[in-house]
Amino acid sequence: MNETPLHEPLIAEEGKEKERVFTGTPERIVNICLASISALIIYWTVYVSADVMWKHGLYIMTVFCMTLVIYPFEKKPKVNHVSLVDWLLIIGSIAGSAYAIWEYLDRFMRLGMLTEMDIFFGCLMLFLGLEVGRRVIGWSLTLVSIVLILYSLYGFVIPGHFGHGGFDLEAVVTQVYAGMEGYYGLSAKMMIQYVAPFILMGAFLEKSGAGDFFIRLAFALTRNTVGGPAKAAVIGSALLGSISGSAVANVSSTGVLTIPMMKKVGYRPHVAGAIEAAASTGGQIMPPIMGAVAFLMAEFTQIPYLTIVTVATGPIILYYITLMAFIHFEAKKHNIGQMKDHHIPSARTVCSEGWHFFVAIMVIIVIMAFGYSPGMSALGGIITLIVIHSIKSRKVDFKMLYEAMVLGGRYSLGIGSLVGCIGIILSLVGLTGVGLKLSWLFTTLANGSPLVAILLVGLISMILGMGLASGPAYIVTAIAVGPALADMGFPLMTAHFIMMWFSIDSEITPPVGLASIVGAGIANADPMKTMFTAFKYAKALYILPILFYYRPALLLQSSLFDIALTFVTVMLGLIAFAAVWENYLMRRTTLLERLLLLGGALLLRLLSGIRIMTAISQAAAATFFILLMPAGVCRLIARIRGWDPDPDPTERN
Repeated sequence: MNETPLHEPLIAEEGKEKERVFTGTPERIVNICLASISALIIYWTVYVSADVMWKHGLYIMTVFCMTLVIYPFEKKPKVNHVSLVDWLLIIGSIAGSAYAIWEYLDRFMRLGMLTEMDIFFGCLMLFLGLEVGRRVIGWSLTLVSIVLILYSLYGFVIPGHFGHGGFDLEAVVTQVYAGMEGYYGLSAKMMIQYVAPFILMGAFLEKSGAGDFFIRLAFALTRNTVGGPAKAAVIGSALLGSISGSAVANVSSTGVLTIPMMKKVGYRPHVAGAIEAAASTGGQIMPPIMGAVAFLMAEFTQIPYLTIVTVATGPIILYYITLMAFIHFEAKKHNIGQMKDHHIPSARTVCSEGWHFFVAIMVIIVIMAFGYSPGMSALGGIITLIVIHSIKSRKVDFKMLYEAMVLGGRYSLGIGSLVGCIGIILSLVGLTGVGLKLSWLFTTLANGSPLVAILLVGLISMILGMGLASGPAYIVTAIAVGPALADMGFPLMTAHFIMMWFSIDSEITPPVGLASIVGAGIANADPMKTMFTAFKYAKALYILPILFYYRPALLLQSSLFDIALTFVTVMLGLIAFAAVWENYLMRRTTLLERLLLLGGALLLRLLSGIRIMTAISQAAAATFFILLMPAGVCRLIARIRGWDPDPDPTERN
């Protein structure tokens, strides 16, 4: 198989067409600046004791400036040209961050009381944070931030429970610009310590050939299976999605190969795009890296990272088993065959060429197990990758290292641009008390029903997470509904796993579904049709969060026997549900068979966790095994012998 020409993952959700083009000397200067961002991240990872204000201020300054350089103000920018507006904003970013660093001790001695100059630069950085976020991620999170600012200033005009006395401009600026949860506090800390190092590692993996390796391995593992390209897309996207942390970026990189291959063997265009979108979305919460969202959860909950990764393994396996079931039934129902490419190497051959990628990932887990920080773990993975790559190639590839540093800096802009909006949300939610008020409203609407509460979390996360990668989407969701779930008595682990899973649903769910839209674009399919199809294939994404509450064994909160039994029954229930949806099991199913499958699926997944329904759930399991499994086995034997008592004409065409 020839080397896969993978596209670089996108920084912006809408695509690289938003970026300014540089060539020649300007391009080299921009690349050096981007590489410098990566160098700073490595330095701060090693020297953790560096002055916090200097660290956070310099990070925001560099990210804001480079974002304004690369993402233009004008719609049709000229090559190698930065507009006057952008130069003024760049100067403002430098001045605002420099002032914040320089005056930090004085503000501390003044007990946070701001001068007129503090308020001026605070307002300037407030505006710049909104503008930078808007240019990269669009209006979704930016509008939420603007609404919160207006709510803070004019809360007195709102009647009822959500009204408040209002805060003046000084109070808002103090909270956002100089507060512990604002720009230079928790917001920047999460990006530097948890997200940025893994973004950098993802860049090193990509530039060293990890993307090509994972795709080749996926095709090698599925080359002799029905619907092989679709199953390859699932495996490849699961492996790469954990590293990238962005479903849109993953679809853009892997989909350019997998989607045409799926179409070639017989998958309809919208189905091919939907499969890639669903697979890439699940990759964001795929252990061990989980798109860095695991480290954010560890920060919010103080639950150890390794515990989170361990708990996450079972549910994500169930997700991909369900997706594979949908794909297999689709392939069998429509007679979609195997890959015919005889140049695809064996899995052993592929692994012999790229085994070091797995070693680098294992090093991350080992370092984390010894109690080191997430940043040090990512750095250990990067060093391991460089050493093994140099040994295999018998030289140090300085060009690859430099390109990886540039790419890491470029990717850092995509997440760093969110510092402003997230800082606004984190600080103003606490200032206005809107978090407690939303918690009250949430609890009232749920009316004591855990199921209604979970469904509300899904709805809220879909709205708030539009256009966001898994990490930022989880942060926003946790801020919005985390306290409410705690008030309702949800266990800490359960609540945050529900929010984490639902935080990525906006990537594929209509009407926005950016990952589905990108997949549709590659497949030349109808975007809305692709979104609804992806919504079907990713059904486990919406079902499993409900089961996290009713079936705590899914999150390892039970005995070993109960965990094993729950995993098996939920898996069977999800497969049965996929069979019902696709109208296929061993063959096209009859109406009675579909009803039996549906009933068994619902009972197996939901009711066995409720004590009063234990007998019914056991009866459902017995029905599934006694009535359906033997029938399937008999039919399989009949087909092996070349005899089918009930042939399906569509399968013979």
